[in-house]
Amino acid sequence: MKKRSLFHVSLAVTTLLLFSCLTINIYFPEATVQKTADEIVDDVRSKGEEKKQNDNKKEIIQSPGFSLVGLAYAQEEEETVSTPKIRALKKSIKERFSQLEPFFNGGNIGEGNDGFIHIREEEGLSLKDKASLRKLVKEENNDRKALYQEVARALNISENQVKRIQEIFAKSWISKSNPGWWIQREDGEWIRKPKEFSP
Repeated sequence: MKKRSLFHVSLAVTTLLLFSCLTINIYFPEATVQKTADEIVDDVRSKGEEKKQNDNKKEIIQSPGFSLVGLAYAQEEEETVSTPKIRALKKSIKERFSQLEPFFNGGNIGEGNDGFIHIREEEGLSLKDKASLRKLVKEENNDRKALYQEVARALNISENQVKRIQEIFAKSWISKSNPGWWIQREDGEWIRKPKEFSP
């Protein structure tokens, strides 16, 4: 009788420990990843005005009379993740954007629901432009892949969760796409982004 009770207690403890481990492994910092994705995509796609506004906010933080606005911005910054490698990848992606933008505008490429860009149409492009487009898309997707993996590493997210990071970034890339650009919906359908759109 005692052996049976001991067995049930052992089984209950083992089950509890197993579920505790699963809870730890399943944890995914979605809000931090979303904030990081939004910050990176905003920076990559921003024009000069937005950059000036961000620089002004940073000046408030660094000023001697550190205001509440500065404090709120500093707390907001703490919620994102950044490493030297993430910053280098973001810089590379940002520098390439001006070369990719005409292809987005021309309908040659689109933002996929997997966090990568895809070639949609090459008709009308010269051989030189086709080669340039393919090279740019390959470089961009390589950088994005490395970025997602680096975000996972920085946040101690397991390798098998990188796909979730890609999906979160995909929503940010799509939401920051201009109306008329090709975007891929969650169901896989490709559409031209309408003026009013929510992913």
